[in-house]
Amino acid sequence: MNAKTNVSKATVQGPKRNKLKSLFQFREASILSIIVILFILLSLTTPGFLTAENLKTTMIGLALDGIVAVGTTLVLVAAGVDLSVGSVLALSGVLAGYLAYNGVNIWVASVVAIVVSLFTGFLNGFFISRIGLNPLIMTLGMMSIARGIAYVITEGAPVSVTGIDPAFLFLGQGDILGIPMLVIILFVVVLLGDILLRKSTYLRQVYYVGSNEKAARLSGINVKNIHLIIYIVGAVLAGIAGLLALARFSVATPTSGVGTELRVISACVIGGASLTGGVGTIMGTLLGVILVGLVNNALVLLDVSVYWQSLVTGLVLIVAVTLDVFNNRRKLKKQAS
Repeated sequence: MNAKTNVSKATVQGPKRNKLKSLFQFREASILSIIVILFILLSLTTPGFLTAENLKTTMIGLALDGIVAVGTTLVLVAAGVDLSVGSVLALSGVLAGYLAYNGVNIWVASVVAIVVSLFTGFLNGFFISRIGLNPLIMTLGMMSIARGIAYVITEGAPVSVTGIDPAFLFLGQGDILGIPMLVIILFVVVLLGDILLRKSTYLRQVYYVGSNEKAARLSGINVKNIHLIIYIVGAVLAGIAGLLALARFSVATPTSGVGTELRVISACVIGGASLTGGVGTIMGTLLGVILVGLVNNALVLLDVSVYWQSLVTGLVLIVAVTLDVFNNRRKLKKQAS
């Protein structure tokens, strides 16, 4: 009887619930409104903002964060957290760059980098789902390990790659009909992620796991495998972002990706994801990434010191998480009444 009750609760808390859909639509519409207002204000008050070059640079700049954020959304929806994505991004780019620098075909080097990224995600998922380690502690440890390996490989120096396949460089530097390839790749990843999260029977289970893990387990969902898969997906997307960064700059540095985890978590929470799990959409995350990107671009155009930019990023994260906490408390009060 209890099992049936829990199963029914898990079903009710699923993403198909009309109220939850309405909440997503309201949240996304609100963020879109803020983006439009901010865009207009920056256009009127900030010289150089409304230029083709700046808008193109802004979109390219947020593309990598957007790709990583798709994986982070899955992790947050399942009530997890991954602080290692920035370091995995750096490790992937450094590893591919180092191998290419030493004569390995760039595509082969890229496959190796993706496999290593996948392995870091597997380790995160395995120790979290099978061993029972706290996600915060495990991914914090992996953050240090991946970044440390990147430093060991490069000895702290940038790795420049020359003479590699132009097709690889095109992914980071080329454009189609004036649209940067990085932006096209971002929207392909977002579109696929959004469709799979909404339509795939397997990935929809992520919502049930994040809403009520115990009820999801009783309903027959393999919770451990869900956690394993989402951390792998998150790491692979971070690895892909690292390769795209290499393609964009033709240089791999062990410091790349620093702060990425904070920016993408901020974007996800702003976009409607909750740190307590069970809530979030890919499209909402994309809007969050765009909003954070616009704020960062405004700071650059206003010639604000990079140190102040880091401070603002931290404040945005705190505000986003605080709003999430208040929102969760409000929901609990409504449920109690």
